[in-house]
Order: sequence, then C-alpha cells, then structure tokens
Amino acid sequence: MSVLQALDRYYDRIPAVAKPGWSPEKFGWCIVLGSNGTVVDVENLHDLSGKKPQVKSHTVPAAVKRTVGIAPNFLWDKTAYVLGRTAGSGKRTAEEHEAFRTLHIDALKGEGDEGLAALRSFLTSWTPERFDQAPFTEDMLDANVMFRLRGERCYLHERPAAEALVARRAEAAGGENSVICLITGEAGPPARLHPTIKGVEGAQSSGAALVSFNLDAFTSLGKEQGENAPTSEGAAFRYGAALNHLLTRDGPNRLRRPIGDATVVFWADASEAKAAEAADNFFARCIDPDISDEVEAATIHEDLKQIAKGKPLKSIRPDITEGTQFHVLGLSPNAARLSVRFWLTGDLEHFARALAQHHADLSLEPEPLGWGAAPSVSRLLVRTTAAQGDFKNIPPLLAGEVMCAVLTGTSYPQSLLSAAIIRLRAGDSAATGWHAAVIRAVLNRQRRHSATPKKREIPMGLDRSHENTGYQLGRLFAVYEMAQRAALGKVNATIRDRYFGAASATPAGVFPLIVRGGQNHLAKVRKEKPGWANLIERELEEINGHFKPGPGGIWPRSLRLTDQGEFAIGYYHQRATKLTNEKGDALSAETLPEEIEGADA
Repeated sequence: MSVLQALDRYYDRIPAVAKPGWSPEKFGWCIVLGSNGTVVDVENLHDLSGKKPQVKSHTVPAAVKRTVGIAPNFLWDKTAYVLGRTAGSGKRTAEEHEAFRTLHIDALKGEGDEGLAALRSFLTSWTPERFDQAPFTEDMLDANVMFRLRGERCYLHERPAAEALVARRAEAAGGENSVICLITGEAGPPARLHPTIKGVEGAQSSGAALVSFNLDAFTSLGKEQGENAPTSEGAAFRYGAALNHLLTRDGPNRLRRPIGDATVVFWADASEAKAAEAADNFFARCIDPDISDEVEAATIHEDLKQIAKGKPLKSIRPDITEGTQFHVLGLSPNAARLSVRFWLTGDLEHFARALAQHHADLSLEPEPLGWGAAPSVSRLLVRTTAAQGDFKNIPPLLAGEVMCAVLTGTSYPQSLLSAAIIRLRAGDSAATGWHAAVIRAVLNRQRRHSATPKKREIPMGLDRSHENTGYQLGRLFAVYEMAQRAALGKVNATIRDRYFGAASATPAGVFPLIVRGGQNHLAKVRKEKPGWANLIERELEEINGHFKPGPGGIWPRSLRLTDQGEFAIGYYHQRATKLTNEKGDALSAETLPEEIEGADA
C-alpha cells in the first residue's frame, strides 16, 4: 500500500474531520458586522488561559494554495487580503486586497442571506485607512481574520447559505474534466495543486508540498502540475487532511522529537477505532519510551522482554486485534517540498518483535549511565553520533537508516559503527557505556545476518575468555587506567583522555608508552595500597595471557573497524567490573576518586 493510499484510508478515522472543501486554520480575530456592513466590533479569538495568548483552530473554507501569485481565500484571510493592511513593506498589499474584494463582490452578488449581504456591503465601502481607527489594533496585522454578524453566535462561514455557496463553488471548479485517480481508482475532477502539509520540523511554516511539479524538469508529455500524477480533488483533500491531522504538534500519532531531520508519524489500519487507538498507543510507548514515570517505564521494559522471548503480542495486549496493519512515515524538509525519508508498513506484531530485538541487542551489563527503561532512537543517536550532544547534529541519512533497521530487524548500517567510534576518538566518554551498547548491537546483528553467521556473539557483560584482540586490548587499557587513578587520584586528563583513540586504532604505537607509565603507577600503588596493587597485577597477568607474540611484536600495528568497536566494549566491561580477592579486597571504577563524565543529555 502506498503512502497516499494509507493516508486516504486513515481519513475516515479522524474524529470531527473537516469536510472536503474545508480545512482547519488558526485564527486570532473576528470582525463583527452590522446588517448594513458596518464594523461593530473586533472580537479577540485567542486562547488567553496560558501565559501567552494562543491562536485557535477553526474549520473554514479550504485555504487556496499560494505559490508566487495572488490568490484570496473565501470568506476569510489575513489582513493584507481582507483589510488591505500589513505590518511589512506591503509592495503588493493593494493588489491582494483588490483580489479579495473582487472575488467576494462577484461571488456574493444576488445572495439573499443577511450575513453574506453584510459582507458584500462591508467590502464595497471599506477603505484601508479605516484600519487606523478603533476598534482595530496593530496586533491584528498579518493574522487571519473571519467575520460574524452582530447578534449571532455562529461565524459567517458557518451559516447554511455560506456552506451551500462553498459547495457550489467547489462543484463548479471541478468542471467537466475527469481523471482516473491513482489513489482510489475512481473517476473524479483532477487536483491541479496538491494540499499544503504543515507541521514538519524544519520545513516552511506556511507548509510544504508532498506532491508537486513546479519545474519543467519534473513534468512529462507536456502535462502541467497535477496532471503528471492524476489524483482526484477528493482523494488529494483526504490525504492532506489526514497527514495534517497526524502532524499536529504534541499529537498522539507523532514522535515528540524528530529522528535526525525526519518528523515521524504513525497509525494503525484497523476496522475498529478502539483497536486502532490501542495499537497506536502501544507503538507510541515502545518507540518513544523516554518517560519519567518509573512504573510505566518498568511495564514497557517487561513487555519488550516478553516479546523478545517469543511471547505473542495478543497475549500481552489483548485489546489489539491480531494481524493489525501498521504504518510509519518519516518526512524531511526539502525547500518548499517534503521528502519521504522512510515509509514502513506491515503487521504490528512484526514491528513489535523488531523493536524488542533492538532493545535486546543493546543490552549491556551493567546498563549505561542514564539508560532508563529503553532509550528512544533519537536519544540513542544523540548520545553516540552527534557532535556536542546536539540533536541538530545527528546525521540525517544515518538516522533514517537506523530507524528502518530498528523497525524491520535488518542489520544496522555500518555507518552507525563508524559514527560511534569517530565520536569516541573525538572525545566522547567511553565510560558511560552508550557507545559500547550501540557498537555491540551493530556487531552482533552483523554476525547474525552474515552469510556465515558466527555462533558466539559479543558478550553482554565481562567475558574473560572472549578471544578477540580488540576486546582484550580494551580490557588492558581499562586496567592501566585503573592503575593510574589508584596511584594519582583524580587528574585533569587520564590515559583515556590522551590515548583512547590511538590505542584502539594503532595499539603498537601507543601501548608501549601506556605500559611504561603503568609500571610507574603500579610501583606507587604497591607502596601505598598493596591490596589494590595485587588485584591490578593479577588482572594484568590474566589479560596478557591472551596475546601471542608475532613477527611485528605482541601488539598489532592496527585494528580493523570492528575490532576497534570490540576495544570500546572490552574497555567498558572491564571498567565496570569489581575486582576482588580471597581477602575481601575490592577495586572498581566506583571506588576510585573520579567522576564519570557524560551526564545524561
């Protein structure tokens, strides 16, 4: 099923949905007219319950799609069109006002409805200079305004005569032309311009087009605009209304934070509204589980664990209909248009299992610092791939590829491994465990999906018998860092700060320096804390037993990217492990005088 077909079907699920020919728009002001067209008052429509006035949404005759030309809306518009006044330079404000005035004087001619006649009289006698007098204020400039007749509660566009006129105008605009709609397969008047989509992060605030043909290079066979992808006006309206509803800020079907540059919406395709809503709620909690409520976080964590073990979704959530189809759409800004970063559709059970496997692959012992129940994809990426820990610095293409891997169960992109290692080289703290968790997930899934899958995966916690050179070198590096901290206490820069990137990439050039410095540190620890020295030396002896001398020496000259990843995992495992002996002496990162960097972003 295509994106537009799925959105067209979702339209029927929207409560109190706008009818074809109508759309929700934001308003702050209403001009109250007398029956003779005089201005009686200006009504403030803002929501004043919060700290700042907020505009309210009202369903009005559908907004026209403006490109570079002048096109007035019917029965409402911004002040430049309605009143001929704007806060800017207003180079073509007079033309815009004249277009609005001409449209309504012609369209309302002969209308016997009192409200419509009053609007026509108002526009006939109105002059822009009148705006400088009460009750008008400069706060109104460039805001949308509508009309109401004095003594009535309904707005002008809500009057039966106005609704009938809107319907007649829409029917007349369709003309006699008819196309077979690519979305529904039914005949209908073609949509020349597709609806404007609002709410995508980074896109134009006035909205952008999901489907458009605004250059000759995008067209074929001499066709213009929407003729290149025949879509009926009804289908175009429905998919536009559905997508704008899904993109409502803080709406239940939208991720709170974009994935990279992609604004993500999702919805279930179920026969019953309650079952669809239950599916939406379940997916929202699993895909975006960064919540503060500990009880709910524990519930999500347990649900994902049970699904990962093979338990059917129906047994965990009986309110979700078995076989429910689910859709996930990621939209990215692209100048005046929108790009589909990813489009995933399938059985919700499949998505749930893929999500559960994703979090199982990320499992690490102990859990990384500030991990929570199950971190969202955006928080995972900002902690491991973004410079300066800024969400804006998440690589957009990488974010889309990771999201697809998370929801489909396919291999993570190799670029995720590269990005995590690059951030460690750039100074991100390997001690927090976030990078190790991501690297472990990437490597284990690669092993699982390779043509010759390896039976043994990278361990979740410290495994002294794990025979990988990178892993054992990471352990060795962590122990020498422990020796430094045991000898010197808290220092401005540990060997991790100075050598981690070089030690993981070119061990032969760095480890001789680390070993020499480590021997000096151990000599001091033996004098001051002999119990700790014994623990460290015992661990060094065990780790060094894994290295076999070769032609180039005991340390490899370089490590492959995958082995550099295992270096980070071995480092975290060893650093997080408490060393003890038969006397009860204990030593771990937590017992040494250094704070772990990298507070939760």
